[in-house]
Amino acid sequence: MLLWHGQRLLCVWSGFLFVALAFVWHAEGAPLRVGAAAVTLQADDAQVIAGGITAGKASGQEGELRCVALVIEKDATQLALVACDVLMMTRQTLDPVIAEISSTLGIPSEHVLINCTHTHHAPSTMRVHDYGPEDEFTRQVQGAIVRAVTQAKANLAESRLWFALGEERTVGQNSRLLLSDGQVYWIGPRTNVVRATGPFDPELPVFAFRGPNDQLQALLFNHSTHTIGTRTPGRRSPSIYGLAAQELESQLGGVTLFLEGASGSTHNLDLSGDECVRRLKTSVFDTLQRAQVREVSRLAARKRLVKFRVRQFDEAAEEAAVVRYVQKYAGPPHDEIIRKVFANMRRALAKQQGEERETWVQALRIGDLALVGVPAEYFTQLGIDIKNRSPFRYTYVAELANDWIGYLPNFEGHKLGGYQVWTGFHSYAEPGTGERIADVAVELLRELAQESP
Repeated sequence: MLLWHGQRLLCVWSGFLFVALAFVWHAEGAPLRVGAAAVTLQADDAQVIAGGITAGKASGQEGELRCVALVIEKDATQLALVACDVLMMTRQTLDPVIAEISSTLGIPSEHVLINCTHTHHAPSTMRVHDYGPEDEFTRQVQGAIVRAVTQAKANLAESRLWFALGEERTVGQNSRLLLSDGQVYWIGPRTNVVRATGPFDPELPVFAFRGPNDQLQALLFNHSTHTIGTRTPGRRSPSIYGLAAQELESQLGGVTLFLEGASGSTHNLDLSGDECVRRLKTSVFDTLQRAQVREVSRLAARKRLVKFRVRQFDEAAEEAAVVRYVQKYAGPPHDEIIRKVFANMRRALAKQQGEERETWVQALRIGDLALVGVPAEYFTQLGIDIKNRSPFRYTYVAELANDWIGYLPNFEGHKLGGYQVWTGFHSYAEPGTGERIADVAVELLRELAQESP
């Protein structure tokens, strides 16, 4: 009798165990789902174009300015990645947008990354140098982000991730060149270059999401060079990366988005915009051909507020640094125009010295691949440092993510000087902020790596 009861209990327990294991298998084995969408932005010739020292205008447009969203879902966890064809946006503009996405779509705010592609050929969405945002266009961008994520979520469908790491070494280079007079190159002739002052990061990862019929649903790539350059000078444009993304999209299908890497110290100095587009398309396409299926067991994200301070600065030394460079390398009348712009910015920042601010740092995990969002024009050396210290073999940085606090040089960059560290709206954080951002990013990556599956 006892034996019979024991066997019966064993059968019942085995049944419970089977159901439990089946539940676990189902939860871990739920298919990856992906949705993507792009919303086009409308702009006109009357709007101020961001990216120059003074308020410039454009005549006509090439390509589209867009907000592109990718939503990834696994086991009821969702990540939203958004790329916007604008120079940059602050958290004052983006925090309300992320809050709306979280409240209306149920995607937690720490799971939403909004990256600006840093095109220098789109209407202004923030105050920089001597001009402010185009308010109507900025509101349009905010609405387009929400619509793009909403549409991407509505498009969720079963998917598999294909991944490969490629490189593009010719489109950009470290542009902070040491000159023979001890200054660091910004504009003007390059006839007295001694050496580059830092590294260039050629890595070009490609994430391809394909449906059960192998149809390309979405393509994401990342690279680290300033997004400057058009096919036709003087036009509004998503610039080299945006043009490459849109042309790849028309050729391959699906939706393509680009995340700008750590490129605060990296520019294209030699190639035409057209040649940059051609080389980027070739690199992405060739990398895509080598992509292999990557299993995505889980999605996760972390996002943290980081404190920093507005730097203390010496007005006389700052003025002298600007004047010394522009008088020699810009010349009249541009030297005096630039000098006045920087003097005006310092005058506005003088009363903010030492003021404490907060910004966002973010890390996301897609299976065994990781993305980091930093809120600045981040020096390439700092981006490489994050990659080298990450517990994930494949880690990629998206700068200008969720906020913009200007250029963030490393300590060596601050010592060398140059445009990127002259005090202004474009560069105001105290030295060491870049390294602190990197430390927090690595902490978040380690937390994601240590989470139990």
